[in-house]
Amino acid sequence: MSLLKEMATRDRVFDFLTPRTSPVDVTHGPILYLEDVSVSFDGFKAINDLNLTIDDGELRCIIGPNGAGKTTMMDIITGKTRPDSGSVWFGSRHDLLRMSEPEIATLGIGRKFQKPTVFEALSVFENLELAMATDKRIFPTLAARMSGETRARIEEVLETIHLKEWHAREAGILSHGQKQWLEIGMLLMQKPRLLLVDEPVAGMTEQEMERTAELLTSLAGRQSVVVVEHDMGFVRSIARKVTVLHQGAVLAEGSMDAVSSDPKVVEVYLGESDG
Repeated sequence: MSLLKEMATRDRVFDFLTPRTSPVDVTHGPILYLEDVSVSFDGFKAINDLNLTIDDGELRCIIGPNGAGKTTMMDIITGKTRPDSGSVWFGSRHDLLRMSEPEIATLGIGRKFQKPTVFEALSVFENLELAMATDKRIFPTLAARMSGETRARIEEVLETIHLKEWHAREAGILSHGQKQWLEIGMLLMQKPRLLLVDEPVAGMTEQEMERTAELLTSLAGRQSVVVVEHDMGFVRSIARKVTVLHQGAVLAEGSMDAVSSDPKVVEVYLGESDG
């Protein structure tokens, strides 16, 4: 394995360096399908016969107490963790359990971790340029001349993530919330079909949370967006459909009003000290 390829595989910054289009067939079903998925770590069943479907263009919120399996679920979808049993399909043709992390990213699955990962010494504009879906070897990327199409795409994403006025600033001076938006923007440069977003508003100001809600809801329809979040006020502001995980399985699913009034969900959240 070459050094650059090893860097791209090892460094999660490069997880979202994927092509512009994704060869995903959703004509016969949902864009993401998990069936009877289970995985154990040292005898602890982190995921327990999990069944979940995400439709193309859907915005789905995933909630649940600590230890419910939310992060493990995303690790399985992106190939970081292999389940002991079950099946995971992206569209009707791609068995994700037979694919590596880079191959899964190439299909058009982007993941934003809780802690933003951006190139702090580069400008906002340069971060987006680096994430563009072209030749992703580092030196050709940095040396390439920018086409009009590339510039137009960057301008479009800058507008979407509310950072147009900050395009020339170094990413390192951005606020925590702005860095979160920039990383989402870097994912959007790839035009992913599925975006996994982990606790996007942790540490944000109220104003940043409102802008993040606007951003994520604006993406629905263009991408499928799965948001894992603990802030129930934020979830309520964006939720169209909510899935509640508990002990590695789906406890409840439906509208925010429906799940928040479900006695089983109320009991789980009141007893959240189970970790």
